[in-house]
Amino acid sequence: MKLTEQRLVRYLEESLDLEDVEADSELFSSGWLDSVSMLELIAFVEREAGIEVTPDDVTLANFDTVSRMLRFATGRAA
Repeated sequence: MKLTEQRLVRYLEESLDLEDVEADSELFSSGWLDSVSMLELIAFVEREAGIEVTPDDVTLANFDTVSRMLRFATGRAA
């Protein structure tokens, strides 16, 4: 499957019980996500984008917002 902004926002809202998620909402640095939910999110991104995320990839620059996750996943899939 292809990772899209809509799928990612829906996952965050439905599976992780977040509300009003937007593309630039800071998820981890704002405290919306804890380390356990971040692991679940990374697994979702890996499945949906068909990529492998390494520990070195898990940074705020790559995973703090929906926009950053999509940019990271797109760059990895290319």
